[in-house]
Amino acid sequence: MKANIGLSDKNSKEVSNVLNKILADEYLLYTKTRNYHWNIEGTNFTEMHLFYESQYTQIDETIDEIAERVRQIGHYAQGRLKDFVKQSQLVEQEYTSDQKSQLKNLLDDHESIIRFLRLHIDIFADKYKDAGNADYVTGLMEKHEKMAWFLRSYLK
Repeated sequence: MKANIGLSDKNSKEVSNVLNKILADEYLLYTKTRNYHWNIEGTNFTEMHLFYESQYTQIDETIDEIAERVRQIGHYAQGRLKDFVKQSQLVEQEYTSDQKSQLKNLLDDHESIIRFLRLHIDIFADKYKDAGNADYVTGLMEKHEKMAWFLRSYLK
């Protein structure tokens, strides 16, 4: 059944397309964070293992929220790996167990997502007349800003 929530068909479709791109970025970031969780080495192994786990757990929750948000506005959430890789702006690096490289890679990805979200706040509100999703991506941006801050703190 079509969602009758005050968004035009065209605008809800455009918003869902952007949300699916965000979903793709989140899924790649989740996978990369999980990979680093599995492959960390060093004297602070336990601390970093738990740190990465806390980050990928947050991202996992976000993935579910975004997919459900796409459904709430009447569209289908993508869910195939090939679609995620195709739509994501993020790049998978080579395997590394080097903590500094891992942290820098994750920080770069969070900051890329933050910039993308920040750009779309006004687009959602002004162009697509969707204050709800503008507010949602604002909150999502704030979550990524906090995770990026944590990552940045390890790189000092």
